[in-house]
Amino acid sequence: MRLVRPFVFQTRMALAGLLVVAVVTGTALQADDAAATRRLDDPDRLVAWCVVPFDAKKRGPRERAEMLQRLGFRKLAYDWRAEHVPTFEEEILELKQHGIEYFAFWDVHEEALRLFEKHGIHPQIWKTAPSPRADTQEARVAAAGRQMLPLVKRTRQAGCKLGLYNHGGWGGEPANLVAVCRWLRENADADHVGIVYNLHHGHGHIADFAESLAVMQPYLLCLNLNGMNDNAQPKIVSLGRGQHERGLLQIIRKSGYDGPIGLLDHRNELDAEQSLRENLDGLRELTTELEAAGR
Repeated sequence: MRLVRPFVFQTRMALAGLLVVAVVTGTALQADDAAATRRLDDPDRLVAWCVVPFDAKKRGPRERAEMLQRLGFRKLAYDWRAEHVPTFEEEILELKQHGIEYFAFWDVHEEALRLFEKHGIHPQIWKTAPSPRADTQEARVAAAGRQMLPLVKRTRQAGCKLGLYNHGGWGGEPANLVAVCRWLRENADADHVGIVYNLHHGHGHIADFAESLAVMQPYLLCLNLNGMNDNAQPKIVSLGRGQHERGLLQIIRKSGYDGPIGLLDHRNELDAEQSLRENLDGLRELTTELEAAGR
């Protein structure tokens, strides 16, 4: 048996260790590079939102699917009013035919859940987070969590993620959204519950958005963008036409968030195709500027 001198053995082990570090580091760098190349305007990430009841042209399912396909959207988050219930199934079929994912559904409706099961789809369910009253923060978090338990169970049975949606009030605050998510995960086996955060309901957190995003990021299911002005004047603005969205997008890009990004219509007076196109153009322009600046 050939003996290896201690110095030679130690040298070989050190080199082996360096090789392992190099491989691991190289893999990590490749992962970072891959994340960095996933642009904010990557079509696979983009979700059309607030389109159905806000469209000035009042499109039906087929016209809407054709419009989304023209614009290059691959995902739709479906918001609705009572008048749209009779066309729930037609919407599912038209989106499928046009290669668009039925990504999310606003609120909850038993007919929709029945159709999801029939067609084997599992969209996210977006529901406004509750704002209960209680004497302490701990009691409010628990009350909000208990209020969500029936829907937590129903969405788990349907195989759908449940997104707590910020829509103002106590339940719209980032820290409270996170606290309710944690309570549900710890007390109701609810790992499928997360957060859907909307900039157009977050004007009060422009200044501390980096901190808010960092707290929410482990739970984020979708991040919906909007042009942002001081004091929400006006509340809905196309991307690139507000005061703050360039800085907010820079924060999102630096955070490493690489999940879905929603672009909204939400303006009754506009053709949904026009408002979505304005947001697409603004997002592409801002993303290109940030990429070029390395920010």
